[in-house]
This record gives sequence, structure tokens and C-alpha cells, in this order.
Amino acid sequence: MMPGRRVAIAGVGYSTIGRHTGLSSDELVRQSTLAALDDAGLRMADIDGLATVGSDALSNAWMMGIAPLHWWNSTLQAPAFVYAAHQAISAIASGFCETALALRIIQQQPTGKKLLSGGGKSNPMTAGLTHAGGDRQFLVPFGAGSPVNFAGLLTQRHVSQYGTTEEHFGHHVIAQREHASLNEDAFFRDRLTMEEYLASRYVSKPVRLLDCDYPCDSGSAVIFTTEERARDLDKPAVLVEAASLVATRDIQFEILENMVETSPHVCAKEIWARTELGPDDVDTAHLYDGFSIIPFQWLEAFGFCGPGEAGPFIAEGNTRRGGRLPMNTDGGACNVGRRHGANFCIESVRQLRGECGERQVEGAEVSVFTNSFGPFCGAVLLTRG
Repeated sequence: MMPGRRVAIAGVGYSTIGRHTGLSSDELVRQSTLAALDDAGLRMADIDGLATVGSDALSNAWMMGIAPLHWWNSTLQAPAFVYAAHQAISAIASGFCETALALRIIQQQPTGKKLLSGGGKSNPMTAGLTHAGGDRQFLVPFGAGSPVNFAGLLTQRHVSQYGTTEEHFGHHVIAQREHASLNEDAFFRDRLTMEEYLASRYVSKPVRLLDCDYPCDSGSAVIFTTEERARDLDKPAVLVEAASLVATRDIQFEILENMVETSPHVCAKEIWARTELGPDDVDTAHLYDGFSIIPFQWLEAFGFCGPGEAGPFIAEGNTRRGGRLPMNTDGGACNVGRRHGANFCIESVRQLRGECGERQVEGAEVSVFTNSFGPFCGAVLLTRG
């Protein structure tokens, strides 16, 4: 159990979500916050803490009329939503605030914006750069600054070291699409065959297009509070059992000393050190899937399977509904859209409350959700109150 006061999740909510919604960042904040407040049965005046990724906490608080604000935190660089969640959990556990809102806001570039072609200028992470130092000098000239390039490297290493096959990744993508077929909020709901997966084009070999999450506009909000406060509300309390946030080096994936055991392996050890629960106690896992290789690393890091065994573990059906560990039951970010891990927190909460309808994991009492991999990541273990 985490030190300090026991923390719970009281409410969750989304904004309108779409490929390009045309909504402002403020509107995404407003919609998702009101949805989470309605879910929790709370008012704006009940919030006294705010953690954001992708928006400015003080500006958001002013826009929504949250005052006084006793604690806040904003970041643009971190393992996305789980960073905001971790900060909110820490603030409540230590007594700096009573009820904290965690936000992840993503607003895509306007439709029609084109990038220059040729060399490094074709990549949004390297566009416009004419000089680079350090290890970036080996990436910028070739336009290899995109996360998909890093994913290709780490995926190829897993393939080379463990014999993981493209069909293993295909089984993962197919299982997630099966889950998405039961989620009316998913962008992609038609089931896939292995032939369709293998026909998907490479984007950074061996990573295929279907291995990648789907960019979209989204606002995601989660309200954290004390266990005592949560138990007084209408919805079942979902308790934070353990949390971990880890950085093992800077953001450069391509020079990681070990590309198959990255930050998730450190993070998972910390999670298990902070609880009496273990891998066999987890009923459903919601593991960040910006690229298919990421949940492979998390499965191995948490000990749900052995090193290099994620591929066969998935191929055997263990992560499907009715399997040993139903995973990413909302369909994952490749089907519901890139929400940078907030969807995995929200799906975990809904599973533990028993609100997932056809995709509900029967008797779910323990869930874990994660964000990112490589040089930094985070995870939170949740239990039904």
C-alpha cells in the first residue's frame, strides 16, 4: 500500500473525441471535466488540486472557476497521463489537497497542415532543424526522430533476441480489435484477420501501420480524492493500491543499453514492492499500446509471462476476453485513439465498477494501467473498494 492517506478515484470522463473535432483545448478541458464531475457526483467547487499534461493547470483552473486551488502541476514532457495521475495521487496522499483533477488534453494539428518533404524536414520532430549535437546528429539528417523509428528499433531487438514473430504481434492487434468490436466509442470496430494484419504496410520495419495508435483530439479527466470522501459518493470507490513513476535516462530511445528490458522493468518491480499483491492477483491489465511492442515489454516486466514470452502468451489467447489476463478491453489506443494512457485508467475504473457491458471482465477486483516505455514510464495498481 502507498504511504500517507489512502487515495481513491471518484470520477472519470471524456470530451467529444474525434480525428479532428475542431474544438479548442479549453473546450476539451471543459467537456471532460464536467463529465468526470457528473460521474463522481461532485461540483467544480469540490476540486482544490489540478494536474495536467498538454494544457496549463492555472489557465484551466481560471477558465473553469476553480478557486482556491491549493495544489497544481503542469508538464509537457512526461509519460503522459500517468504523470498527472501520479502527481494527483501524491498530492492527496501527502495532504496538500483533498480532491484533485488529472487531465490529459490532446489537440491535433489543423486538417490540411502539410510538412516539408525531403530529409529530416519530412518529420515533425526534426522539421526546421539545421544543426544537431550529441546523439541527435545521427538522427536529424535522416528524419529518424519520430517515436515510430524508436519503436522499430526496440521491436527488431525483441524479434532478434527472443524469436518473436510478426504473427505474434498480429495476434495482439487482432485481440485488441475483438475488444474494440464491443466498444461503441472505438474508431475501429470491424474484426481483423491475420491476413489483413500482415497486409498492413510497414512504417518502421518490423512495425506495421496496424501496430500504431490512432491520432485524435481528446480530453480525458479523472478525479482523485481520499478514500473516506470516495466512500461517501454514489459510485463504488476504486482505490489506489500502488503507483510508480520511473525515468532511467533521457528521452533518447536509440541508445538504451538494454532494448528489451527498459523502464517498465524498474517500474513493475517498484509496484510489486509497494503491495502484498502479485501478478496472479491482477484480473485485467491495461497496458499502453502506442506501438505493439510496448505491451509486450509490460507483460514481461510485470511477470505475467517470462522474458521473451509475451508473443506466445498473447498467441495462446491469454489476453482475450475469457483468457487468463484480459488486456486493453476497450480496444486499446490503436482502436479508441491516442489518449496517452488516460483511456487505460478510465477503462480500469469502469471494469472495477462493473460498468463495461459486453466487454466486462467477470469478478474484476484488481487492475493495472500503464503509460510509455523505453527511458521513462509509469504504472498504477487499482483495486475495487
